[in-house]
Amino acid sequence: MKQKNRLFKLLPVMLAFFVMGFVDLVGAITNFVKEDFGLSDSIAKVLPAMAFFWFFILSVPTGMLINRIGRRKTIVLSLAVTSLALLVPLFGYSFPVMLVSFSLLGIGNTLIQVSINPLISGMISEKRLASTMTFGQFVKAIASFLGPVVAIWVSLAFNNWKILFPVFMTVSILATLWLGMTRIEEEKESAGGSGFWECLKLLGNPLILLSFIGIMCHVGIDVGINTTMPEIMKEYFGMSREDAGFASSVYFLFRLAGCLAGAFVLARWSGRKVFTVSVLLMAVAIAGLIFFHSRETVYACIALAGLGNANIFPVIVSQALLHLPGRRNEVSALMIMGLIGGTVFPLLMGKASDLMATQTGSLLILGITVLYLLLFSPKLKK
Repeated sequence: MKQKNRLFKLLPVMLAFFVMGFVDLVGAITNFVKEDFGLSDSIAKVLPAMAFFWFFILSVPTGMLINRIGRRKTIVLSLAVTSLALLVPLFGYSFPVMLVSFSLLGIGNTLIQVSINPLISGMISEKRLASTMTFGQFVKAIASFLGPVVAIWVSLAFNNWKILFPVFMTVSILATLWLGMTRIEEEKESAGGSGFWECLKLLGNPLILLSFIGIMCHVGIDVGINTTMPEIMKEYFGMSREDAGFASSVYFLFRLAGCLAGAFVLARWSGRKVFTVSVLLMAVAIAGLIFFHSRETVYACIALAGLGNANIFPVIVSQALLHLPGRRNEVSALMIMGLIGGTVFPLLMGKASDLMATQTGSLLILGITVLYLLLFSPKLKK
């Protein structure tokens, strides 16, 4: 009975993971907005930058907010903000309005990302933590995969891609109501609430600092591939934006498959082994995209990148949470602050591609992030 009750309480949390994946809409939407307003690559990259900028600003304050109101209530607040983010574009479509929408999407996603991992860690045994978090990432990846598909479908069917906003907003409102009505017991932090600077001081711990940079690289790869692959398809093969957008769906489809596989593999293999294999797959993918330009090879490399990046996040975060178990709220906040990589690296990729007048510049920046993860892998515990 207790196991059944725990499963029932996990269901709205998993729906929250699904809503968390809405932040990956920024990739598909950015390419539509770029073409609609005739933006340069570097200016267009400001849109995903606005979404992920808030992870750096609000992650630590969110950890402090969790200490005050609890994890579940923080997630409910995040779902409400996400619903508002998807509502804003319905009142007008312009570049400033989309900046506001993306900012709200980033704020809501910051709140949920910081709070949902420690909430899961309090509901699941340590042995099952990495695999459960990976299953949550699998659910998130479903939303990430559906985003470009829905955008392309409504664009072709109704000649209006913006119909995706009310569709996803409805799901977000449902998740808000469901989790809001669900009671979840939360354990108290043994170390008590920490101030802003006390939280930042945790970066003085070598594993926490390396993990923070690792999260930056992981998200830089995720957002970078999401926004760059359609541009690569247009550059290499002269595709339309609808056809080129399919590349993002391929990435998220294989990321989805990787998350599902990881939920089982991480229950049996060490996190470090899975991490190392994953990074090697991404290294092969980036090298292939730089040196081989046939359509089959490009799609194969996109698939490898999706598989490789699927389990990086849960491995890093689960090890960081277990490294300082009495400071999970603060550690989670610092890990999510690392999602600023979704701002830093796409901006660097936009500048590099503009300077080189080719998307190869973006791929070289991605190669640097993969190299760091490869060097980081020996630091993980077996």
